[in-house]
Amino acid sequence: MAGFTLYSDHFSGQVPKVCVFNDFGAGGDNQSPDLRWENAPAGTKSFVLVLHDPDAPTPAGWTHWCAFDIPADTTSLALGASPGALPGGTKETRNSYGAFGYGGPCPPPGDPAHCYHFTLYALSTSSLGLEADTPMPMVVFVAREHILGKAGITAMYAR
Repeated sequence: MAGFTLYSDHFSGQVPKVCVFNDFGAGGDNQSPDLRWENAPAGTKSFVLVLHDPDAPTPAGWTHWCAFDIPADTTSLALGASPGALPGGTKETRNSYGAFGYGGPCPPPGDPAHCYHFTLYALSTSSLGLEADTPMPMVVFVAREHILGKAGITAMYAR
């Protein structure tokens, strides 16, 4: 049996314009990518999803998206699911742009391609007991004791 795996048709290899941020001259559509996963570990009761750019010119990188308390029976998210079409009970934190939900890639012009890492954590709890305004690092910190497995994909983008 294959392991816990995360896939995307839109977010694979090179980030497409449909998923790129729509401000600061980036010219994208800022739609969250389609995602699907399979073979979550036995006992999974919820998921946490994080999109992070460690190459951003800040000490902590850049959080583009953090969603948590995603129900265990969820196996996919459609293109543009954030913010209005996520499964019931899902919470989204503020991204590094300061807005709730997805905020697409937008590296500074002239930077080499940045790596955008999606990580999906399978958890042994149905709720982290956190509010939506909880920062991503705290979400992952609280989730750490409940992690059963994780899956990820990485895409690149430069302007």
